[in-house]
Amino acid sequence: MKQRSAVLSTAVLLLSLSGCILPGMSTRNDYSGLPPIQTFADDIHDIMMPAEMEWDRTRSMTIKTESFHGGVWHYSGKVETMSLKDYMLNAMQDSKWKLVGEAASSDIMFAFVKPHKTCMMVISEGDFRSTRLTLYVTIDKTAAVKLNPFGEPAAPLPPPSPQKQEQRQEQTEQQAVQPLDDLSY
Repeated sequence: MKQRSAVLSTAVLLLSLSGCILPGMSTRNDYSGLPPIQTFADDIHDIMMPAEMEWDRTRSMTIKTESFHGGVWHYSGKVETMSLKDYMLNAMQDSKWKLVGEAASSDIMFAFVKPHKTCMMVISEGDFRSTRLTLYVTIDKTAAVKLNPFGEPAAPLPPPSPQKQEQRQEQTEQQAVQPLDDLSY
């Protein structure tokens, strides 16, 4: 009898230590009503990252100068590739990025633009059911505030002289009148 209760006590102890519970019981709190916490890509506040994606500092690099900000950011997480694709597409469009290109093979690539900004992203399958996301971002800070690459105020181009305007007009008219059979290849 003592052996039986010792075996039963040991089994209960092992089951509780291994995390097994009775059906219908849960040890986790239900947070399904709370939205996931989103983060930003570095300090670029118009590129949202899902909470499940973790930044890989060792593979990422950034550059910040007076006129330029950009870099390559690597993320990985346990998310479905197509789910991440849909999330990033919606998040970028919500942040007013314009999708200008998309390609897919074993990886998925998006190209987005904003005035003075570009962002290319590659979504790929990682190891052990993880998904990788790589961002290539460039921001021309001088164009946004009308500075030249040296950080000086950019002077507007002077209007062309009347002679230059006439020359351009003549060249345009000559090109428009030129017959196709006179073109040499």
